Amino acid sequence: MIDESGMRALPANRLSAPIAFGLLILALIIALETRAEPADLGRIRLPEGFRIEVFAADVPNARSMALGDYTLFVGTRTVGDVYAIPLARRGDGTVMAGETHTLVSGLRRPNGVAFRDGDLFVAEVNRIIRFEDVENRLDSAEYSVVADDFPSVRAHGWKYIAFGPDDKLYVPIGAPCNVCDRPGFAVITRMDPDGSNREVFAEGVRNTVGFTWHPGTGVMWFTDNGRDRMGDDVPSCELNRAPAAGIHFGFPYCHGGNVPDPDFSAGRSCDEFAAPAIRLGAHVAPLGLKFYDGQMFPEEYRGQLFVAEHGSWNRSEPVGYRITLVRFENGQAVGRETFADGWLQDGESWGRPVDVLVLADDSLLVSDDKAGRIYRIVYSGDSQVSPS
Repeated sequence: MIDESGMRALPANRLSAPIAFGLLILALIIALETRAEPADLGRIRLPEGFRIEVFAADVPNARSMALGDYTLFVGTRTVGDVYAIPLARRGDGTVMAGETHTLVSGLRRPNGVAFRDGDLFVAEVNRIIRFEDVENRLDSAEYSVVADDFPSVRAHGWKYIAFGPDDKLYVPIGAPCNVCDRPGFAVITRMDPDGSNREVFAEGVRNTVGFTWHPGTGVMWFTDNGRDRMGDDVPSCELNRAPAAGIHFGFPYCHGGNVPDPDFSAGRSCDEFAAPAIRLGAHVAPLGLKFYDGQMFPEEYRGQLFVAEHGSWNRSEPVGYRITLVRFENGQAVGRETFADGWLQDGESWGRPVDVLVLADDSLLVSDDKAGRIYRIVYSGDSQVSPS
């Protein structure tokens, strides 16, 4: 359905949802005509031809993102909310965001969100819950419990979740410490959508808050946050490759593939464990990541991996606070470079990237939990920042 402005809901055959799409479209038109981008976006540095704009402005503590059929879902870590942002499409194909709707409140660190067959899965610290037929029931906030026996430890207890090519839900269990050896922790698990057949997929993973699968090979790639209190420059945070189940990635015995732990490495060698595919640098806190599978960006960016670096919290000179581009050749990571930065200014951050997602119009979304926004990065060959 297309109105006089050329806007249409996503998709047109789902207008029975409780969101009033006609009013949404009108609101989007008004927003497009009146919106001015905040001045701080001018600080973001991007390659020539790219520009950044605010996609959704009122998303407090925006963390992990999942794309429904016509809704963007966003988890949080500190406020306990899960948001639903209705989407609409203009006649030129550009996807626009409606008003942020709070789907549910009062959850325990609902960082992870995953969408499958009309249902939204949300990860709290100790459980996975499911909102069935969620896009047609955005006002109900009713959910069922898929699993509630995950550890309730707060430290590294927030979770990123996603469905893999095998239709399994992948759920990490972070180490409940800076560094320790605790059975059942520092692993990535996977299970069927109903919570059954849970198994450990990977071990020795200190704290992953982002994973994805290569679109060509189907191999899992995930970020891992390195341990603290070994200095400014060691050990490195990691980008890892997990082509099969049963691989051990070193924690707590070895960090970054080449740094034995001073307390836990006795009798162990770093050679025993899978080394990182790419070392991302100490304390950069890499979180969400996605392969770019769209067509908007130039050819050199297609099939490449974008990684959100949340930034350091305990380094003498802060690092991270950027989007890193990892270059791939023949399914293998071969190098990294900065794609977008500027959230860190003179040692102080005004924003912290958390997750990335490729939207249906092939733009790249970036969530920012400090600024409470979601940005859109587009390529058009013109200036970097949308005009006010």
